[in-house]
Amino acid sequence: MLLVSACLAGINCRYDGKNTKIEEIEKLVKDGKAIPICPEVIAGLNIPRDSCEILVTDDGEKKVISRDNEDFTEAYKRGAEQTLTIAKIIGINTAILKARSPSCGFGQVYDGTFSRTLLNGNGFTAKLLLDNGIRVYTEEDFKNVISSELNLES
Repeated sequence: MLLVSACLAGINCRYDGKNTKIEEIEKLVKDGKAIPICPEVIAGLNIPRDSCEILVTDDGEKKVISRDNEDFTEAYKRGAEQTLTIAKIIGINTAILKARSPSCGFGQVYDGTFSRTLLNGNGFTAKLLLDNGIRVYTEEDFKNVISSELNLES
């Protein structure tokens, strides 16, 4: 069983109320091979909600802030923790998450300036999953790596 970002499975849960559906990921959910989760929604954030990015403070602390400079860090931490709890209960060992998201981003996230500038790092959920031994990929890895690695073609 895989964990996937709900927006990738076609669920309208993004900050803008839309999704980023990928047919193959939606099929994994429909076939019972993946469970869709949105860390922001399970943390209690609304749909739609303010766009957020990760800001690294001068002392190295990571915060999740909105364009209006509202601090959503605690909600993003809560969503990450709840996602990890669900993953452990189900026995998830691999996740396919939304690239560049402040929750789900893996490898790169937006830098808090709302200028589409990227910085190396992981979203709050991706980092917590990785720290707990769960492999994380993004939808950008899906066709290149994941489907063959996990034998998902069938």
